[in-house]
Amino acid sequence: MEKDPYNVVVAGVGGQGNVLGTQLLGAVLVDQGYKVTIGETYGASQRGGSVMSHMRVSMTDQYGPLIPPRCADLVIALEPSEAVRVLAQYGNPNTVTVVNTRTIFPVDVTSGNLAYPEKDALMAKIIALSKKAFFLEATEKALELGNPILANIIMIGAVSGAGILSITEVELAKAIRENISSDKVDVNLKAFAIGKEMTNCD
Repeated sequence: MEKDPYNVVVAGVGGQGNVLGTQLLGAVLVDQGYKVTIGETYGASQRGGSVMSHMRVSMTDQYGPLIPPRCADLVIALEPSEAVRVLAQYGNPNTVTVVNTRTIFPVDVTSGNLAYPEKDALMAKIIALSKKAFFLEATEKALELGNPILANIIMIGAVSGAGILSITEVELAKAIRENISSDKVDVNLKAFAIGKEMTNCD
């Protein structure tokens, strides 16, 4: 990794599997020899509520679980408005962002109390707040596999394919067996491969 500690924020809304995605990513990095601290999840974790996990990765020290403002190196966002929200607080000129483009309207929007931002404006804001941004139709690809929650693994694959973090299928399969179950390995590895291909520039 280019810096130590390396700070990752995984953000989305309840029901998207971002907490599990963070746990799997952390398990892979621990197996690689890193010291990993995963922070609390913020906001309402019920379906539709904002969810954010902090992960701090170091080869030498066990850091506290909370990433300081403006100190995120990588933002993995399963929902674009959540990407903007996180970048506004934790982003900096060197932050790399990986974003699932599928929008999910919070309760305040569906009830008519708030308006959801225009999608093109959201994407422009993400680009402006990031050193580099990757946009993926992860939910659409996950639905082709039969389960929208697989978007979280597609996003991990995208992080690997872009060369942001080094993650292999073998490492991910081990983490899945240890944290979910063996019968979930094949479909998750398919999701990982799809995500990897979406950002692979080779």
